[in-house]
Amino acid sequence: VCLVTVCSSVPISDLLDRASQGSDKLHALSTIISEDLNSHFPPIGRVIMPRPSMCHTSSLQTPSDKQQTLQVSESDLLSLARSLLQAWSDPLLVLSASANTLHHPDQTSISNKVQELQLHSKSLGDGLDILSGKMGPAAQTISLLPFSGGNDIGQDRISQLINFNFLLSCFRRDSHKIDSFLKVLRCRATKTQPQMC
Repeated sequence: VCLVTVCSSVPISDLLDRASQGSDKLHALSTIISEDLNSHFPPIGRVIMPRPSMCHTSSLQTPSDKQQTLQVSESDLLSLARSLLQAWSDPLLVLSASANTLHHPDQTSISNKVQELQLHSKSLGDGLDILSGKMGPAAQTISLLPFSGGNDIGQDRISQLINFNFLLSCFRRDSHKIDSFLKVLRCRATKTQPQMC
């Protein structure tokens, strides 16, 4: 999002604007990868794919809609966004490694986009770390959400596609939450009436 030495003098509203743009890119890219993957996703996969409640981040209590999100403090919203993003460092490695051997006609494109996801995620994480330092101790709190899925997403083509798609759908869901939280924070920082966000 920006260099540490430069960011110390940048206003929080500008940092939030950059972070919001970064989270928007992250979510848009995860959506594009999902669309690429779904172009050749087996119909049985939709039936047997795990439910979103099985995502490794589901235990984190997050607001379920805009009204609830608006009730959460700035520090807590940033803490939630950072917790979700950090929870994806290992699973993104698994997605990246798995994309290299994915049995899919768009495998190369998907693999390149997953690597791009990793870069955007790292950049956004660095920016959110800087923001949390400016917003105080409550914003620096991170809830640990360990990933226990392991490195193997399956042996056969169908299980690989299903497990890859499931993990990606979890990421997409969480990237949407991160994006929503950061947009609320950006709105609050730039509006003279934060209750209007």
